[in-house]
Amino acid sequence: MARKRSSSLAEEDKTDLTPMIDVVFLLLAFFMVTTDFQEEADLGLRLPANVKPPKDVELPNEHVVDILPSGDIYLNGAPMDNVNSRTMPELVNTLKRLKTSADRADIMTTVTIVAAPASLHQRSIDVLNACAAAQIKYVSFASE
Repeated sequence: MARKRSSSLAEEDKTDLTPMIDVVFLLLAFFMVTTDFQEEADLGLRLPANVKPPKDVELPNEHVVDILPSGDIYLNGAPMDNVNSRTMPELVNTLKRLKTSADRADIMTTVTIVAAPASLHQRSIDVLNACAAAQIKYVSFASE
């Protein structure tokens, strides 16, 4: 026959969490009262808008695009886009930024394409398309 637990033993097993909750609320109230909230100081900075650069800064008005026989494209000596890229987004974005900077300084932007004799003509057309996408109107060709 199974024994029944006495009611006094069942009451001893239960833990009363009320004092612990009271302590947590007291700690919460203590930290809320003693914490010093600071307001961040206003630095008074203004971000630059469309401001013309100072006159003593001279931006280059001619940018050189080199087309190698391998199909690699270099803008002012810096490599651009993948050989297989026909749209050349990196070249287009860089040309747009250069044109925007030159327009702010009232400088005419020109691009000179220097294609290696053994390079594919299609790469020259791709560079011309990139110049058109960047709205650069003054493009010329030069020999090595």
